[in-house]
This record gives sequence, C-alpha cells and structure tokens, in this order.
Amino acid sequence: MDLPNYFFADLPPEASLTPAMIAAACDTLRRNREKYLVPRKTGDIVKVLCAVAEEWLRPDNKFRRFALASATSFSAPVVARGLDDFFRRFTPENFATLLRQDLGERVMVGEGPEAHRHSSLVSHHFCHGPQLLAQVAAGNIPNPALMSLTLGLLMRSAQFMKCASGASRLPRLFAHSIYEADPKLGACLELAEWRGGNAELEKALFAEADCVTATGSDETLAAIRARVPVGTRMVGYGQRVSFGLVTREALQTETIDGLVARVADDVIAWDQNGCLSPHAIYVEERGAVESDRFAALLAAELMRRETLEPRGPIAVVEAAVIAARRAMYETLAANRGDVKLWQSQGSTAWTVVFEHEVRFHFSPLNRFIFVKPVPDLAAVLRGVDELRGKVSTVAVAAEPPRLRDLAAQLARWGVTRICAPGQMQNPPLTWRHDGRPALGDLVTWTDYEVEPAPGAEGAPT
Repeated sequence: MDLPNYFFADLPPEASLTPAMIAAACDTLRRNREKYLVPRKTGDIVKVLCAVAEEWLRPDNKFRRFALASATSFSAPVVARGLDDFFRRFTPENFATLLRQDLGERVMVGEGPEAHRHSSLVSHHFCHGPQLLAQVAAGNIPNPALMSLTLGLLMRSAQFMKCASGASRLPRLFAHSIYEADPKLGACLELAEWRGGNAELEKALFAEADCVTATGSDETLAAIRARVPVGTRMVGYGQRVSFGLVTREALQTETIDGLVARVADDVIAWDQNGCLSPHAIYVEERGAVESDRFAALLAAELMRRETLEPRGPIAVVEAAVIAARRAMYETLAANRGDVKLWQSQGSTAWTVVFEHEVRFHFSPLNRFIFVKPVPDLAAVLRGVDELRGKVSTVAVAAEPPRLRDLAAQLARWGVTRICAPGQMQNPPLTWRHDGRPALGDLVTWTDYEVEPAPGAEGAPT
C-alpha cells in the first residue's frame, strides 16, 4: 500500500530530519490548529473519530488490511484482535462519558462556560487543551499511541508525535485514516520516527510544545524530563506491571474452561508486551479445581491458541532469555515437587511455570506466565510488596460480594485498575491511566467569578 507523504514518518528511511524542519512543522501545525481545530465542536470531532473507528472494524478496510498484511512484531490474528478491542470503544456514548468524567457535567472543551454556585459568587469555567502537544510514544504495543492521538484531537491540540524507532507503522496508518476522513483534522497531526535520545531533534520539538507527553521506562522519562524546558507541562507514564488473582470460589469444575480461556486472552494480547499484561497469576488454594490443575489447563489452552493466534517473532536475545529461564525451572522441577513446567516444543512460543514461591518474579514476557498458589490476598500483597506504587492492573476472578471487598483492599494498597480476566489489555475509553484523568492531565482551566444579580439564589440580602 502506497501512502501519500503527509507526515515525516512517510519519508523514505534515508531521509533525515533537522531541527529547522521540526520547528517549521510545528509552526504549520499551530496555524492549522487555529484554522481547522479551534472552531470545531467537540461533537463534530467525536463523529469523525467514531466514523474512522467504524471503518477500521470493517474486514475490507484498506488501512486494516495493510496493517494485518504488514504485521511484523505480532502475528496478524493478534493485531486483528487488538485493533478490534481498541476501535470498539469508539462510540458517541463512551466519548460523552469520558468528557463528563474528566471535565464535568456539560463541559465541552472550549465551548462556552459552565456555571457553578459558590457562596455569593457565581464561578464560570472555561477549559482548553495545549496549542501544540508533543507526544513521545513507546514502541512495545501500538494502542497507547493511537489513544494519545485521539485524546489530543479531543483537546483540539495540534500534535507532533515522535514514534519509537521501527514502531510508527500503526500510528501512521491511523493518522492517514483520520486524514482521509477529514483532511483538516489530519493537517493538525505530524508523526515522525527517530531513535530515542536524539537530543538535537528532541530539544527542537520540546521547545515548540506547550505540553509534552511521554510513555516508556522510568529511565526514558527521566531523560526526557531533563530536556523539557522549565515551565512546560510534562505528563509521563512510566513502567508498570500487572498480575491476576483467581479466588477459590471461581475455581469451579463447570466453569473452569471459560475462566482459563479468559486468562489466556490476557497472556496472548499483544504477546504479553504491555504494562497491562500479567506477569503472574496468583491462584487461591482449596478450590474445586486445584491450582496446579489450573496451571496445566492454562498450558493446554496456550498450546491450542498458538495454532489460532500464534506469537509473533522475537529477537534472538529475547529467545535466549526465555530459554535460560526455562532451563532453570526444568532443573527445579526435576528436583522439587512444588515446581512444574509446561512449554512449547521446539520453540519459545509459550511457557507456564507453576511454583509455590509467592514473591513476584518479572516474566520475560512473550507468553511466559507464572502460576503461583496462595492462601489469600494478604499473601499476594506480601509477595508483591516491593512493587507498591508500580502495579497498574489486577485481573480478579471472584464472585460479586467478595469481589467488592478484594477491590477495596487492592485500591487501598495502591492498584489503579481492577478488571475481570480477559480484559487486562482492553481498558475502557474512560480508563484513568495510572489513576490519573486522561483529559484532565492535558487541560487548562480558566475560572472567572461575577457577583450574582440581586435577588438571585446566593446573592447577598
């Protein structure tokens, strides 16, 4: 598929960017924003985004077909599932809920004031997004970059997205689909790709931006923060980990197959490479289905799913890490009865390790999952205590009365998202990333206060 050269990311690999090109592009973006974005109603932007999403969900959509045909890091079935999960969230109702949640009742970005009464003054509120939003996207999975572009459009912000090296394909296709649906909105976007740490280009970009968002490791965020000018807002999303918890009440013989399939969904989604992917599944003991039986069933399901949704290719070094971890657990399993190992034959496609060690171990990912038996949630929290403040999502399989209690305990401990198994990599549109409002982190409020008219409610008498 030949794409027009609308964005820097469309240029051939041998093309090189300069700080002057970055500055000129940012100037054009700001001018396009004033002409094409600022006058738009939020509802109009939502309509465009929903129409774009509807097209992406069609099997014959040219952008979708190209994304699946040119899949490299992930297999086509994995990409298809990930895109379907993402674009199904794009409904007018979901966008309306997001705007109400983050900006308040009836507040629409830049569309007139909302009034609230405070004692003897009437306070009115306006909100607006950054004029130019610089976005530094991570390269592990594509959906966060697509969501960042979406949020920026809702804020009526011109956007310059710097994609990770080798990871611009899907964000670029999404931007082209927006451009095709509404060229004026597309003209407010710019995407480029370069290797992280290019201080000259990043300095030029950050100097132009009103706000910088970045996703990546804590070390990457620290390096970016050091280059963002003092006074420029930065919103960073650093490294997070996630895990699952299966309660004994959920381990019922008649429903275990469905539960195992949903847990497998979480392991398979984007090949376990996102911050919302589980490293481990903690399984309470004394259920109708024993914890080691759960691990065996999960291994069988991952083996079955490998034929339907195969794992994508991985680097030699990643395969070597998995092989080394497997060898260690093979030795442990041969000498200890409390360790078991299931693995794909002739490849590193999937691995299940069952061990009684409650302490959290980082998985090498790429469908390598730990199953750990535990007596209760208290034991889990002791095992993951060193991760306090770093846990994003916990998928909990439990009956409603106990689920509410477990959710309250996890929230007090510091978990920022609790969901059902099978939904870890499929957060709702209203998800508060790392516990923070997605739009609220970008918006700037203007309050103004006027005396109420005599005789009005709240007026002095």
